[in-house]
Amino acid sequence: MNPNECSFCGRKRSEVQILIAGQSGYICESCIEQAHSIVKESVDNTESSTATRLQDLKKPKEIKTFLDQYVIGQEQAKKQLSIAVYNHYKRLLHSEQKNREVEIEKSNIIMVGETGTGKTLLAKTIAKELDVPFCIVDATILTEAGYVGEDIESILSRLLMVADFDVAKAEKGIVFIDEIDKIARKSDNASITRDVSGEGVQQGLLKLLEGSIVNVPPQGGRKHPDQKYIQINTQNILFIAGGAFDGIKDIIERRLNRQAIGFSAEKLSKEREDEYVLSQMTAIDLRRFGLIPELLGRFPILTNLDKLTKETMIRIMKEPKSSIVSQYVELFKMDGITLEFTDGAIERIVEETMEKGLGARGLRGTTEKVLEDYMFAIGEQAVIKLTKANVFKEKTLRKKA
Repeated sequence: MNPNECSFCGRKRSEVQILIAGQSGYICESCIEQAHSIVKESVDNTESSTATRLQDLKKPKEIKTFLDQYVIGQEQAKKQLSIAVYNHYKRLLHSEQKNREVEIEKSNIIMVGETGTGKTLLAKTIAKELDVPFCIVDATILTEAGYVGEDIESILSRLLMVADFDVAKAEKGIVFIDEIDKIARKSDNASITRDVSGEGVQQGLLKLLEGSIVNVPPQGGRKHPDQKYIQINTQNILFIAGGAFDGIKDIIERRLNRQAIGFSAEKLSKEREDEYVLSQMTAIDLRRFGLIPELLGRFPILTNLDKLTKETMIRIMKEPKSSIVSQYVELFKMDGITLEFTDGAIERIVEETMEKGLGARGLRGTTEKVLEDYMFAIGEQAVIKLTKANVFKEKTLRKKA
């Protein structure tokens, strides 16, 4: 071992900037950079080949099992989403085959559910399990070209950013379009005027959804008008849309002529009644809500998310990985404080959240309010036990007064 030269390339100490010593040799900075590039190329090739064979793909049941760790309930939505993602992978593999006689079309999916039922959470969670680029965009910011807001192509700009501007990777990505119901046209009649944030945006989305080559401004079209466009083929990009569709239940009931379902002989409970009505939803109802037929035709899979019951909300508080209870227990544990939630306390937090009508999204805010004084006086108690009696005790006192 010569301490005055690199053991790999033989350069002298005077010819290099750094010589790093090992157990049986030395290495210079040039050889380190070269070794790093070799390792990086090898890793990238391994990652890109993880799903080159059908047997390497995670089956729908495996994808759903992963979702079960983070999302409580919504079994039908998780099942359909798992199938859609699996078929998306299979379609990508099929498109790479030579001499294929059958062309498999993609099946975009629409998820309908009230606020806080887990549409965005499902999308974010499934992103953890994917090895394709994934992005979430909000439909409410989209407008027709020429109006203030973002162009339709900005959806693909975000996907391109997530893919580190690798066009080939971006063309195999998945896009979740949130708040799709907010771009519904205001009436069932065709608009004769410009509907800046409604029907015009739906028309603009068609070319993205159906699979075409789109010119995408990598930095946004309006702020950088002189930039070069990047062409992206959307044929293999899977689109998942989600929305609350507030009022869709009334539209379904009118079609079914079941406004008086609650007074029928079987006397269904309110929860079972809502569940039944939403399960009967079809593309006809979404069309009456304000989505144009051309757009619905490009979303062949339609699934609805169930309204969250009290029992489901309690499970959401306790069961998922990184549940709200475990997060706050860990937060207090960092200060050496033991925080304990009794079942009664969790039930009371859920009841308060359901009164606000915010769904599962409101659980964190309610829990934060409950723990506000304890967090302010952090360090004064070594053990904190939350019971039904000391949760929202001020509210209880006001009621008695």
